[in-house]
Amino acid sequence: MFDLDRLAIGLSGLCAIHCVATTMLLALLSTAGGMLLHPAVHEVGLTLAILLGALALGRGVITHGHALPAAVGAFGLGVMAGAMSLPHDGAGGEALWTIVGVALLAFGHDLNRRAAA
Repeated sequence: MFDLDRLAIGLSGLCAIHCVATTMLLALLSTAGGMLLHPAVHEVGLTLAILLGALALGRGVITHGHALPAAVGAFGLGVMAGAMSLPHDGAGGEALWTIVGVALLAFGHDLNRRAAA
């Protein structure tokens, strides 16, 4: 069976890598960094995270009946969504809050996998 939680954890990891890599790349190559910092990249990433999170975490609640993984994951998604409202100039902590949200979301998916085992 296809493991949505593993896929979601992978997507969370890619998001964290994107945030760190974008910051580093921006310092080295402002042209490429500007392209990666385009709001559409963040909007698409958050949309994918919400869809995958709703599927995997929601399926987990139905399967094993534990709501905590979904609550932790939903809180992480909320932090990620809130981070999108911060300025992308580096001064507002947008990357830091995104990484915190990603970590919470990945933790929720990990709890979901453990509860299903």
